[in-house]
Amino acid sequence: MHEAIAKGTEGWTTVIDGRSSWWRLNVMEIWAYRDLIWLFVKRDFVSYYKQTILGPLWFLIQPAISTIVFTVIFGRIAQISTDGLPEILFYMSGLVLWNYFAACLNKTAETFNSNAGIFGKVYFPRLSVPIAIVITNLLTFLIQFSFFLILLLYFYIKGSDVKPNLMILFLPFLLLQLAILGMGIGILVSSLTVRYRDLSFVVSFGVQLWMYVTPVVYPLSVVPHSWRWVFFINPMVTPIEFFRISFLGTGSIEILQVVTCWIVSVTIFLIGLIVFHRVEKNFMDTI
Repeated sequence: MHEAIAKGTEGWTTVIDGRSSWWRLNVMEIWAYRDLIWLFVKRDFVSYYKQTILGPLWFLIQPAISTIVFTVIFGRIAQISTDGLPEILFYMSGLVLWNYFAACLNKTAETFNSNAGIFGKVYFPRLSVPIAIVITNLLTFLIQFSFFLILLLYFYIKGSDVKPNLMILFLPFLLLQLAILGMGIGILVSSLTVRYRDLSFVVSFGVQLWMYVTPVVYPLSVVPHSWRWVFFINPMVTPIEFFRISFLGTGSIEILQVVTCWIVSVTIFLIGLIVFHRVEKNFMDTI
């Protein structure tokens, strides 16, 4: 079949056929559509604050308000320990990282349903949309991360017990792992919601519950040692603990936990790619 296609399409630079291999990740094709990915990034980023009064400030207001609420409820009322760190800095360190992961997951989980109109009219690598979402959320993360650094500098000058160290150099790898995990789960959910719409109602609620079984508003040190292994099954525990150790100097992590976290993230991502590829070929018939 492929031979017949080749003979009948001599002179063409690009041939789109119906090959149905179980695995397909054409990196060069995605790279060829990099300009389109950049257009998606600009579209998504601008749409976040278009026709709003405060504009990009909303990227700072959301984590700031959440941090204040957590400080009042978990810090002052529940009096949950923050391992001696300033409460605002502790909660912000967890929220900045969690917001990036949650945004990657929630947005990529809507890939097929939100872009059905475009997908049904023109061909381009469907994976371009989730990749653009991850990049857009990275820009948002950088804005919130800058706010976190300002707070960190303030408390450091003030004499608080924060100890940034050279582990901060691993931040790009930490963000890559979160992007892989969030995108992997997101495209898997997006593929399944094409046929099972109920999942779209579960995702946002499930992500909120997931946050509370992750040490975002409490340190891992308050978890009994006999239950720690349960928490390390959660692939979001290690990144947040690693981030706090790097920038605040407080936390607990082992190399085995980092390796396990990467294995889980990559495995989920590969499964998501396989399912995504199988669904993208005929999702217009069922959506």
